[in-house]
Amino acid sequence: MRKQGPVGGGGARATAGAAPVTAAGLAPDAEKRRELLKKIRKIEIVTTKKVNDQLAGAYHSVFKGRGMSFDEVRPYQPGDEIRFIDWNVSARSTEVFVKRFVEERELTVMLLVDVSASLAFGTNAQEKREVAAELAALLAFSAVKNGDRVGLVLFSDEVEHYVPPKKGRKHVLRLISEILSYQAKGRGTSVSEALTYLQRVASRKTIAFLLSDFQTPPSAFDKPLRIVARRHDLVPILIRDAMEAELPRLGLVLVEDLETGGTTWLDTSSKSVRRAYAERAQRERQALVQGFRRLKLDHIQVETGGSYFGAIRQFFELRARRH
Repeated sequence: MRKQGPVGGGGARATAGAAPVTAAGLAPDAEKRRELLKKIRKIEIVTTKKVNDQLAGAYHSVFKGRGMSFDEVRPYQPGDEIRFIDWNVSARSTEVFVKRFVEERELTVMLLVDVSASLAFGTNAQEKREVAAELAALLAFSAVKNGDRVGLVLFSDEVEHYVPPKKGRKHVLRLISEILSYQAKGRGTSVSEALTYLQRVASRKTIAFLLSDFQTPPSAFDKPLRIVARRHDLVPILIRDAMEAELPRLGLVLVEDLETGGTTWLDTSSKSVRRAYAERAQRERQALVQGFRRLKLDHIQVETGGSYFGAIRQFFELRARRH
């Protein structure tokens, strides 16, 4: 079932030869930039607080570094492991010294974010694309706080944009801006293209979060999903809107497939129509989730307008218990 939304629209037309302005007196481009900056700032404030208060430590414990490396020697203290005593250094001193090791981190996190037309849909105060940006920010800030690098792949029915992995707050803010503002060329969804591209750009094991509404049959990306899952730590994140699971009773409604542009009339006052819609949506979601489970992939499900933080925290808790 592809994403559909009520057909509507409208709005004031600009007078010929005059530059349209908003109520605030700004040209549309300036107004858009201002709104974008407000969104980015809001996301930064909300997500960094959650990361600092709860997620940074959980992220560190779940996504381990590549091993331990020698850092320095220090005087022995009661309780230190005897096997870490540095006998060579201790023999040249009147004290006993032990080796100190630190975790080799610098993991690479890749955010594969769907920017197809269906992500512009949302009936609960948020579009799915905004939820994707907030989730990406939460994961990216958790990563950079732990010294890891974060990269970005934006995809529709093709890979449209790639930002190489880097560290730092400014880099994360750039990624959020890209997700919110990027104007996709394609309208459809190809998870397969995104996964195949990841295989090309990720030369070593990567933590890959795949954020999408998965408006494509699981059979279309089953093979690349298997290949990526064998080599990388892949975490699919399913973003849905409540109306995609159940139609409200609105009478006769003209709906549009946002990815194909096709339209059709639905009689939402009909109980049988609403039931068939809900059953189809449930079958498609179950098929998707079962595919993830067959590959033993931990996945996350979130909805627009809901508390996505609880789902992320539950994911970390599940991973921590398993480890």
